[in-house]
Amino acid sequence: MSKLQRRQFLVSTAGSLGLSHVLSGLGPLSAADVKFEPGIARFSNEIEPLVEFLEKTPRDRLMEETARRVKDGLSYRHLLTALLLAGVRNVQPRPSVGFKFHAVLVVNSAHLASISCADEDRWLPIFWAIDNFKSSQQRDVQEGNWTLAAVKEREVPPAHLASKQFGSSLDKWDVEAADVATTSLVRNFGAQRVFDELAHYAARDFRSIGHKVIYLSNAFRTLQTIGWEYAEPVMRSLVYAMLNHHGSPNPATSDQVADRPGRVNRKLLSSLPENWHGEKLDDSASIDLVDTLRECTPEEGSEKVVSLVKDGIAIQSIWNGIYAGAGELMMRQRGIVALHSVTTTNAIRHAFQNASDAKTRQYLLLQNASFLPMFREAARARGPLADRQITALGKVDTPVSKTPVEDVFQLMGKDRVGAAEQLYAYLESDGDPQSVVDHARRLVFLKGNDSHDYKFSSAALEDYRGLTSQWRSRFLAASVFQLRSATEPTRPIVQRINNAFS
Repeated sequence: MSKLQRRQFLVSTAGSLGLSHVLSGLGPLSAADVKFEPGIARFSNEIEPLVEFLEKTPRDRLMEETARRVKDGLSYRHLLTALLLAGVRNVQPRPSVGFKFHAVLVVNSAHLASISCADEDRWLPIFWAIDNFKSSQQRDVQEGNWTLAAVKEREVPPAHLASKQFGSSLDKWDVEAADVATTSLVRNFGAQRVFDELAHYAARDFRSIGHKVIYLSNAFRTLQTIGWEYAEPVMRSLVYAMLNHHGSPNPATSDQVADRPGRVNRKLLSSLPENWHGEKLDDSASIDLVDTLRECTPEEGSEKVVSLVKDGIAIQSIWNGIYAGAGELMMRQRGIVALHSVTTTNAIRHAFQNASDAKTRQYLLLQNASFLPMFREAARARGPLADRQITALGKVDTPVSKTPVEDVFQLMGKDRVGAAEQLYAYLESDGDPQSVVDHARRLVFLKGNDSHDYKFSSAALEDYRGLTSQWRSRFLAASVFQLRSATEPTRPIVQRINNAFS
């Protein structure tokens, strides 16, 4: 797309709001302003008052007061840091690691949206996330006003016992012992060691439809931006969330559906060869995996991955199949379950890429293959699944229009299947995927109405780049089943942000 076409799109979607003009009153945020190098200067003494400001300012005034502080020099980094910590301290990740807790889960997604959009729009996602935090804080107050408690300092184990106590407490689902062990890990070891310890457990069960491992990946990604010195309360909150089994017996002493694939996959690890990465990039193997995931059991999903690994199939081809399986589920049923198959896969892939232990990485791969059939059945429980296959995209002869990207996002408002076919045809004719991504992100800012719009778009628009050419266009085309359409109304919060900046 030419610069002129992009500008025309922005004008047509922002319309009479004059959003870009108003945002410019704060001054543009360059890409460099929202990226930070390791070892940045620490401002811990300055963060607490800002966290309290977010906590105590009424929702109906917070956006305006925050805009005033930004005009007076409040930095993006300070605001992002305070937003994460305010959520961690004030929003309980129970009875489910979701719902109101999305105020914390979405912080990294909002940040990813900020670093990926035009300079004049970079404040939009974080201001939306601030308002979202206040909504969750209000709900938490109504549900008992939970607050992250102070550490029981006398019970914090010494460094040489931290790892052992952490593993034991996670195995027993012992919240109190895990809390102090986590504190010791963070205080005594670096980020990589802590990540490895948590990645071993974050995807072991299917409770909260993937939000535990989503929290793991999003928390660490945000800490890489704001600084590891803020890790202790975030990691304590994360482990508290990972140990959630609300409404069911202790998983350590019971046999429940959410835990069974994880136990099976621990045993399957021993059957994987030492050279498990494989060298054969094979699209037919990816198709085979997609076909298997369409109707298999969780155990059959991970067993198929094991067989592909033993056949020397490249891990990239396996990930192609997993992402395609998640994308296909969105095509079969739009909604909350299918979109989480994508965001969970995004989180597991991030953990897979960043864990240093080979067995943990293998386990995460097998768990992802087991989770997709569980997502499928959870979706089926909500209603019938359409007979659509991601591998069938392109079988219908679909012409590419003169304004393909605009046409796709318009068509989404009435025909998602047709829009997916149009987008696939455009991408396969050497269309520019970045123009699609830019349009999609802008529509999230203007049309999005909850955390899932940010979580899903940030995951999907990031992940398609990691697929090989055969699958990249299919996955991005399948995403139109969940992205926002240009025909939807602009959300009232956009006008409020506009007014706050005026």
